[in-house]
Amino acid sequence: MMKKTAKIVLFLFAMQASLLLKAQDMNVLVQKVKAKLDLVDDYVADGKMKTDVAFIKAPIGKIKIFFKKPNLFKIKRDNGISILPKGGVSVNMSSVIAMKDYVALSAGETMVDGTKTRIVKLLPMNENSEIILTTMYIDETNLLIRKAITTTKENGTYEMQLYYGAYANYGLPDKVIFAFNTKDYKMPKGITLEFEDGDKPTEADKIKGRKGKVEITYSSYIINKGIDIAVFK
Repeated sequence: MMKKTAKIVLFLFAMQASLLLKAQDMNVLVQKVKAKLDLVDDYVADGKMKTDVAFIKAPIGKIKIFFKKPNLFKIKRDNGISILPKGGVSVNMSSVIAMKDYVALSAGETMVDGTKTRIVKLLPMNENSEIILTTMYIDETNLLIRKAITTTKENGTYEMQLYYGAYANYGLPDKVIFAFNTKDYKMPKGITLEFEDGDKPTEADKIKGRKGKVEITYSSYIINKGIDIAVFK
């Protein structure tokens, strides 16, 4: 009986030690990704935004994107609207990974668009955080976040798919596809919606279009040249 109990204790101890090692490995991996993103103090980028949301008419438009470390982020659209959700969510991974106090947990491995990734779940330690959970799919070889899913307290769950090219060395994507639930969506202030054929949708019509998608394609970046903080006001 004593031997059996000792074996169980040793097994539980080994499991706990294994979990601790995995947690340490995930923290190291997240810190490596963060260190790569931290090479960018600021940037101004040009691109195009395509919006695919039921009941909103928004043609493809040229945009200018501004970022300043640690988490200032702004999109300006020419002669149109920007409809990215507000409240703790950003299409900029530097902002997403900027949280300081978190627990990083390993959740296995999977393929994302043909690339092997490590699945890492980030749980904020701050109970007042708007973000409840962020799941990142990390390309460990290139230290790139290929996909991220963020769950918030008040703005639902959002998913980002990231594609890289010329600016991969800075961890900056060439394209981001941002998907969200329109039923949880809070429209930013100052947004005027345009409807097809002048007909406003009913509440039932809005519920039908539960998924929204915003696609941002970056054409160029100007990195670490300095940005006046007044741009973000």
